[in-house]
Amino acid sequence: MPNANHDTHIPQTSPSAQTAQPASALSQAQRRAVSELLRVSPVADDLARRFREAGHTLALVGGSVRDALLGRLGNDLDFTTDARPEDVLKIVRPWADSVWEVGIAFGTVGCRKRNFQIEVTTYRSEAYDRTSRKPEVSYGDSIEEDLVRRDFTVNAMAVALPEKEFIDPHGGLENLASRVLQTPGAPEDSFSDDPLRMMRAARFAAQLDFQVAPEVIRAMTDMAGRIEIVSAERVRDELNKLILAAHPRKGLKLLVDTGLADHFLPELPALRLERDEHHRHKDVYEHSLTVLDQAIDLEEGEPDLVLRLAALLHDIGKPKTRRFESDGRVSFHHHEVVGAKMTKSRMTKLKYPNDLVKDVSRLVELHLRFHGYGTGEWTDSAVRRYVRDAGPLLDRLHKLTRSDCTTRNKRKATALSRAYDGLEERIARLQEQEELDAIRPDLDGNDIMQILDVGPGPLVGTAYKHLLELRLECGPMERDEAVEALKEWWAAQS
Repeated sequence: MPNANHDTHIPQTSPSAQTAQPASALSQAQRRAVSELLRVSPVADDLARRFREAGHTLALVGGSVRDALLGRLGNDLDFTTDARPEDVLKIVRPWADSVWEVGIAFGTVGCRKRNFQIEVTTYRSEAYDRTSRKPEVSYGDSIEEDLVRRDFTVNAMAVALPEKEFIDPHGGLENLASRVLQTPGAPEDSFSDDPLRMMRAARFAAQLDFQVAPEVIRAMTDMAGRIEIVSAERVRDELNKLILAAHPRKGLKLLVDTGLADHFLPELPALRLERDEHHRHKDVYEHSLTVLDQAIDLEEGEPDLVLRLAALLHDIGKPKTRRFESDGRVSFHHHEVVGAKMTKSRMTKLKYPNDLVKDVSRLVELHLRFHGYGTGEWTDSAVRRYVRDAGPLLDRLHKLTRSDCTTRNKRKATALSRAYDGLEERIARLQEQEELDAIRPDLDGNDIMQILDVGPGPLVGTAYKHLLELRLECGPMERDEAVEALKEWWAAQS
């Protein structure tokens, strides 16, 4: 890596790669790269010397080089080497703070040194055959062979260490300066080797705000069905990265426009409903993308996968529930209930964790609840039920509900916003008075058994539910009042 005692060759590249590069963009990339690589130099150079002493080569590669040139290199560093995995282990074990072998079957050894997380991968190529859901990995002997098999030119650059030689055989720097995603070879060959790269194109477009080259889009469109050979888990992971990116709309539209989404998230393109001749309903697809954009604007801190998925999927029940009424209106009755079931089904097929499935589908189910609030007619008991039903998702439900307003009618939008302001204020007042976040009956199960002189069983649960309904309807009760209410209920059961 470049440091005070070394001249850097970053980023010098072949004449052919320089012809179309804007000089200002390249000079900025040079400065960013030098600054970023200087920061990681002590660790990277030390590791490179150890590989050289063992008779092997080492190069910073792929996303690490790309991100250094973009000025966004983190503490996750990717290296490539001619050393086989067993030799890599011998080199890094005495050096690293910790080592793991989770990816060793694919030629990758992981380790941690100080605050850096490092992956060292043997030169390799991997490809799917026509029937297997797992790629076959074979090792190579040169970095050129390794780079040509990578997904995109901007990820096919390397810095050989400790020489600091910039290696860019496929014009990645030019594409980086132009903000274009291209494949090192023919995109059809790249996507045949690993169909998941089609999703990565959409993901990188969303993460980096890059354009995808026309020939890459054509190949994605022609080969979209090939994504079905990839496991649901890998598809899900790429989808998550896309949705959590800075510009998810861009990636999602690419998935829909190329037909890729038809094969793993068909509910999204299905939102492109044909408009009725009088245009009496919104473009649900564009509306959903706008709701996602607006939900992102309301996030605080890190991207929220649960909120973003709920925003994207909140209206997926509309195609199944659309009806043209006799008066010419278009209705989508109970689309939130249908949508919640569809969300649960799709997320389960994509192997999402159960708790994530539960949270997202619950938000989809609840996203219309606020619209019964009107201009504030809800009773305190209705507000309590709203809070109880949302539970720990209340803050996300606030954001989703506010994001769901995409009307261009400023008066209507202002009225909805004020109404929700009012609801949130009422919730805050009741929370302060009644601890709404932990709504429970005024008597617990032990109290019920003692007062009614009964043992454990279904009866206690029934009595508990009755008291919970009273709590929601009437608010907190003094203990004597709660005991009397329980006894009256018990007498009525006789």
